[in-house]
Amino acid sequence: MKRIIARLGALLSAALLLVGALPPAARADTPMMTPDSLTILFTHDTHDHFLPSPAEGGGEYGGYTRLATLLKQERAAAAADTAYGANGRAVVTLDGGDFSMGSLFQTVYATEAPELRALGAMGYDVTTLGNHEFDYRASGLADMLNAAAASGEVLPALVQANYQPPQTDQRSWDAWENYGVTDYVVLERPGFRGKEQDVLRVAVFGVLGVDADECAPMSGMEFTPIAEAARRVVAEIQEQAAADYIICLSHSGTTDGKGEDHELAKAVDGIDVIVSGHTHSTTEEPIRVNDTLIVSCGEYTQNLGVLTIGRSGSDGAVTCEEYRLVPVDETVPDDPEMAAMAARFKKEVDTSYLAGYGLSFDQVLAQSPFDFTPIGQFAQTQEEDPLGSLIADSYIYAVQQAEGEDYVPVDFAVVASGVIRASFAKGDISTSDAFNVSSLGSGGDGTPGYPLVSVWLTGRELKDAFEVDASVTPLMPAAQLYPAGMTWSYNPNRMIFNKVTSCAQVLPDGSVLPLEDDRLYRVVTGLYSGQMLGAVNAKSFGILSITPKDAQGLEIDDYEAHIIHNANGSEVKEWYALASYLQSMGTVDSRYAASEGRKVSAPSWNPVELLKHPNWITLLVLLVALAVIVLVVFLAYRIATRGRRTRYCGKRRGSGYRPYRG
Repeated sequence: MKRIIARLGALLSAALLLVGALPPAARADTPMMTPDSLTILFTHDTHDHFLPSPAEGGGEYGGYTRLATLLKQERAAAAADTAYGANGRAVVTLDGGDFSMGSLFQTVYATEAPELRALGAMGYDVTTLGNHEFDYRASGLADMLNAAAASGEVLPALVQANYQPPQTDQRSWDAWENYGVTDYVVLERPGFRGKEQDVLRVAVFGVLGVDADECAPMSGMEFTPIAEAARRVVAEIQEQAAADYIICLSHSGTTDGKGEDHELAKAVDGIDVIVSGHTHSTTEEPIRVNDTLIVSCGEYTQNLGVLTIGRSGSDGAVTCEEYRLVPVDETVPDDPEMAAMAARFKKEVDTSYLAGYGLSFDQVLAQSPFDFTPIGQFAQTQEEDPLGSLIADSYIYAVQQAEGEDYVPVDFAVVASGVIRASFAKGDISTSDAFNVSSLGSGGDGTPGYPLVSVWLTGRELKDAFEVDASVTPLMPAAQLYPAGMTWSYNPNRMIFNKVTSCAQVLPDGSVLPLEDDRLYRVVTGLYSGQMLGAVNAKSFGILSITPKDAQGLEIDDYEAHIIHNANGSEVKEWYALASYLQSMGTVDSRYAASEGRKVSAPSWNPVELLKHPNWITLLVLLVALAVIVLVVFLAYRIATRGRRTRYCGKRRGSGYRPYRG
């Protein structure tokens, strides 16, 4: 018996030592290896970036061909992570919209649906619609959805809850139903531990924001406020879907931690994660708003976002267990299958689109001895830029070529920063590179690429356009203008909408002429930018006034009637204007290596410089300021004199003075 007791004691001691060597159990609120952990692989605003692009400062970034490799690696790592269960971590792969419009691959958008087919091939579970999915209008989107469905390939689910066709648009509804577009979907993943069920249920829904709607003026869709739609969908999910997580793919955006998605998270309870697209933002850490995490990973497939979430605490609030932004760069090898898919679509682009222009995908148009401004810096500075100047000059060149002997001189060509989508690095510039710079939209002919339009503005309206550049750009960088044929100077320290201090017309020989307020000037820009000119009145609360007109001075209500065509009757596209101008030079002119003084920032705090040539806005502010100063002085005087009267009366009373009481 003594020996048995001794042996039992030894066994007990060994067991205690073994227990002591084990790690302590994780507390319920510890954000690691929770039973319901979920990894979300996400992107947004990929914009048809099938292939890598030159990176700022050297190297390369992006491309579906490399993104596909990273997705496979992340899924394999999650499956091997058995600390989360026998099946590893649960993984879903999501995209936040604007998967199209940004490269030559978009030219077969409506016929081949390369974007959705590529997302399907890379294993994406769900995506949503961004504003650029409507660049070819509702009919183009319908054709694309039908083409994707007809491919017979694996495709991602498509969710959209607040931006849908009107009931009268039967063609669109038929295409949406053919593809299977829904408000939300529920994904199931095996290996769920900790509850009776053996699956993790993840509900995913999609919305599109106010600004994105305004950026799709020809979509034809009906818009429901995102908070209203989100409340409805979240309530339905909570009532019917028994989801463990609710994720929103929102093409609305965040900027510096604020924005429409920030407001959505404040307004609607029950959303665990918002994948925030549209503003091309990058969140280095998730933004927590109440019980919602907001994440963004940047545009053009620069990064793959990786977010692992779980539950903790007595209320089961969502927690961030891991968050990474994985660079998609030259260190990542191409995925062979995705590279083969890209090659097939390149051939289709050559045959069906570029052959009509006598060009090919990789054809070298020109050689640049220098780097142009990287596109990432456009939103960071308010100044003239050589790339913008090159594009504006190309518009004039293209109109001259198209009109030939009938050419009517272009007084002002202009491109807005918001439509410039890429830049040029030192070295060869190909057809693909040129297209990427001006890749947006479609024309009245339904073919890819915004065309050039010709409108007329008075000299007074041109001055207001310059004021938009000077005053609105700090608030809305996409509104910055790059000119040809005009020059202006501005003082950024002056009153808003009164910052421009001088302007003039620049003639082809370099001489300058003052603008005449009532004279009509010919203006050439892209179709989208032309349409936005008319929006200046509302955006400036009527302070600025720009009304595009025809050559007779009559207001334009149909911009497509003013598209510029060449001798063959084809629309002159923005991208082809740039491509043909580059091709005409062979080697990019050295004058585009630096600014030329087309617009000049002249900051000054000199009172004379701040107040000379005031408009009614400055005068009104000065009058208000003067009134405030007069009021303050008056109040100060009253207080001071009241004090003196009180002291005087006190002295009189103290000396025996008695008031007369008659």
